Amino acid sequence: MRTSPALRAAALAATVLMPLAGCSDGDGGGADRGTPSTASTASPTATPRKLADQKLDWQPCPAPSPAQGSGTTPSPLPGGATWQCSFMDAPLDYGDPDGRTIELALIRAAARNQDRRIGSLVFNFGGPGASGVATLPSFGTAYDTLRTRYDLVSFDPRGVGRSEGVECSDDETLDARYEMDGTPDDAEEEQAFVDDLKSYIADCEKNSGGELPYVGTTNAARDMDLLRQVLGDDKLYYFGISYGTELGGVYAHLFPKNVGRAVLDAVVDPTEDAEQSSIGQARGFQLALDNFTADCAERDDCKLPGTTAQEVQDWMADLLAELEKNPVPGLGERELTQTQATTGIASALYSKETWPLLEQGLDEADGGNGGLLLALADSLNGRTEDGHYDNSNAANAAINCADSAQRFTLEQTRAALPAFRKASPVFGDYLGWGLMSCTGWPVAGAWKTPDVSAPGSAPILVIGNTGDPATPYAGAKAMATELGRGVGIELTYKGEGHGAYNGGSACVQKAVDGYLLEGKVPASGTVCD
Repeated sequence: MRTSPALRAAALAATVLMPLAGCSDGDGGGADRGTPSTASTASPTATPRKLADQKLDWQPCPAPSPAQGSGTTPSPLPGGATWQCSFMDAPLDYGDPDGRTIELALIRAAARNQDRRIGSLVFNFGGPGASGVATLPSFGTAYDTLRTRYDLVSFDPRGVGRSEGVECSDDETLDARYEMDGTPDDAEEEQAFVDDLKSYIADCEKNSGGELPYVGTTNAARDMDLLRQVLGDDKLYYFGISYGTELGGVYAHLFPKNVGRAVLDAVVDPTEDAEQSSIGQARGFQLALDNFTADCAERDDCKLPGTTAQEVQDWMADLLAELEKNPVPGLGERELTQTQATTGIASALYSKETWPLLEQGLDEADGGNGGLLLALADSLNGRTEDGHYDNSNAANAAINCADSAQRFTLEQTRAALPAFRKASPVFGDYLGWGLMSCTGWPVAGAWKTPDVSAPGSAPILVIGNTGDPATPYAGAKAMATELGRGVGIELTYKGEGHGAYNGGSACVQKAVDGYLLEGKVPASGTVCD
């Protein structure tokens, strides 16, 4: 069963804290374990000249690799422009810049107006773990206005896709993993949850242990500055979405004088520790669910029972409780479990465009057909129709755990659950158990929260969406404040879904396009409907 391109793009750009997939940004309590991360040991300027001067060999892009999600060769752009791909060499360890190098996969589409070309606009679509090489073409013409004066460029960050992609469990193991109960209710289920987590981490260490210390955000930011030099730009022109906003903030902190025009959309709050960030997401997804169920209750043609938003949610809660006891047929031989259904609901809340799919999927699941909700879950889990998983969730775990020093014990997780349930009756347990995702990881995290202060940087446009489920609106104000006075320029979008630029607001697009193309900085505090 196919899901819409809009959903897949939203899923690729997601910063969602899945209990079985990744861990959260930031740090709270708990003991560290494992090898110290080398993410922040080197000077940010320690780049060998031979790497900064390397020449890229741009060639027609192949179809995405299995690690990138598979699919077809990128379609030509309007006017016949084609996507070109290449690889850039970067140090594995910036603490040993003359040592081993790794290849980072790149993609670009050349600017339409070469006479007025500003430079390269580099995109990161979030996750962490999203393949920029696969994602940028999937947005089609969404950024074509920006291509008038920029080469559109993206990349697979280290550990992602074709950039030395992290490998963990095989497809069969992942199928079983995503079907298991991600919200344990008793000691037996808790032990199964912990055992599964240990097994997953052991797979990651076995298959990618040598890369795990080097995939954190600080090294990705240094890769972007190397990319800037290799592309021949004096400044980095940047468009970061979701986790890409955190990466952009870290870059601005490390290289404030190298920031050109930069946009951060769907903003991660850089001031929150792991528990705060996860609870914020629980509230964000609950808000999106409230808006979805309110819309449903107000329509006479809604397929779901209930005349109020609460009645619709009560019905959903009953459905999820029944699925925990009695899964229903899904796709092929796979069943729709409670955890997969919750994943599918979260997946569809990333974009208002996919609310109709959520309504249909819930209705069908109630009738005994879990195929659509399972397809929605597959989209977020990175599973293709042929049963193969891309490496987005493996990379998500590796990058988050290299960044965050948080390591929750079972007892700390249990103690946190009431606050999660208060934040969201539907998603609270689901996200609360995700606090343990980095527990036992073989590499210690780098920070409590990332430093994004960037005195001396050019203005950075920071966009918050009031209805964003995955990166709640308050994160934009926090990011703008942390970047510093005169650097963080806040723009509010009163809308739904994850992100604003592609949310359908002409006001947002005008502000972003005016800044990136003409250098017109909006007034901080601008509000768009």
